[in-house]
Amino acid sequence: MANPNQEVKYTQLFINNQFVDAVSGKTFPTVNPSTGKKLADIAEADKADVELAVKAAKAAFVRTSTWRQMDASARGALLWKLSTLMERDASVLASLESLDNGKPFPNAMYDVQGSIKTFRYYAGLADKVGGDTIPSDGPHFTYTRKEPVGVVGQIIPWNYPLAMLSWKWGPALAAGCTVVMKPAEQTPLTALYMAALSKEAGFPDGVVNVVPGYGPTAGGAISSHPEIRKVAFTGSVEVGKVIMAAAATSNLKKVSLELGGKSPLVICEDANVDQAAMIAYMGVFENQGQCCIAATRTFVHESIYDQFVQKATDLAKARKVGNPFTEGTVHGPQIDDTQYKKILGYIEVGQKEGAKLVTGGKTVGTEGYFIEPTIFANVTDDMTIAKEEIFGPVQSIIKYRTLDEAIERANSTSFGLAAGIVTNDINKALTFSHAVEAGSVWVNTYLAVVNQAPFGGYKQSGIGRELGKDSLEGYLETKSVTVRLPAKI
Repeated sequence: MANPNQEVKYTQLFINNQFVDAVSGKTFPTVNPSTGKKLADIAEADKADVELAVKAAKAAFVRTSTWRQMDASARGALLWKLSTLMERDASVLASLESLDNGKPFPNAMYDVQGSIKTFRYYAGLADKVGGDTIPSDGPHFTYTRKEPVGVVGQIIPWNYPLAMLSWKWGPALAAGCTVVMKPAEQTPLTALYMAALSKEAGFPDGVVNVVPGYGPTAGGAISSHPEIRKVAFTGSVEVGKVIMAAAATSNLKKVSLELGGKSPLVICEDANVDQAAMIAYMGVFENQGQCCIAATRTFVHESIYDQFVQKATDLAKARKVGNPFTEGTVHGPQIDDTQYKKILGYIEVGQKEGAKLVTGGKTVGTEGYFIEPTIFANVTDDMTIAKEEIFGPVQSIIKYRTLDEAIERANSTSFGLAAGIVTNDINKALTFSHAVEAGSVWVNTYLAVVNQAPFGGYKQSGIGRELGKDSLEGYLETKSVTVRLPAKI
């Protein structure tokens, strides 16, 4: 049940299975974006606290530790136990997510349920990891082992706090790594609550550590720490580059990056316009547009362009914006004042550069960070709103003539996270799916992210993959072992 007055129980750092104050004693506020008012003061980690967390994680990873000696199936059982505790406390987690992030409570509950499924997927995968036997030359027996990377640093964003935590913890813990996680400073509450659940589930001391703080301090300490062997980051391209540079100049740690996008959704002339408009609407306005795979470039065939714009406008105007705990609300606030002003700036630029503001573009209410769902028509590829990631509820509807043209224009970007096409022609669907430069492609749907399939980007949208077996592989080393035998067998 939704609880807009949910108690914030955990506000300290979580290191070595204990909640502790920051070494400096500093705190920072986490704010309710629906009101702009402080929810709680959170302990602020910096380099000294990251050092303590890494020390605990390293101790938990020594060869003789409880964690390293644990059977893979037992690791899976712990992950499953964690998921059952999440089920028990689902309403608490969803309420905290809505308070801290601003997403409507039903959406937050959907994220909780999805995160439970993610943990259960990796719980089942934990003891399915194995090497190979290799037919090597000579009197040799050769095989490979899959071994955990070691201590890993994980830095997650504010748009899907709990989901991103499950995407990072799931494969890392299934692989047998130990974790030092920095949640986004805007949304630390569910990560700290999950830390408490990890202890209740029975994870040994030091296996899970959560250090809320700011990017340049806590995040920088994780990225450059010489004893962290991998860093996994989800966020902006700009910060991803900083993390990759820090990883390279410290100890050349492994890096996985899931970064930004400017995703194209192509609506073909044979599409059902009502269905296509709804797919596009869900693809761009989900999570208040604060979604790395948002279909912000909507390419519509010229023969149905005007009809589509009208349908899209009707849907946007009917979208209920308001408090995330109010029944019927489907669109909450933007995350904070910085993002709020950034989005409004893009809307202003769109108008100045000649795009037609069809609907929206204004703020809503007198408190919090609410912006109307916004649609621009007559958008051209050279406009700022068609090129840069806005990360807000802004849809740019772009006209095209041929599928080849649409593919070329869709690929004319430094991003490559996701793409979609709406068509009744299988040949068009396959041609587009194979030609578009994106890590995920959806046909006659959008946002269809599933635990079993890898997720990640081409070009500057990232390195490596989240979810599926691919993500687990990113937390493993492959070791080759060759044994000389008395004779060829």
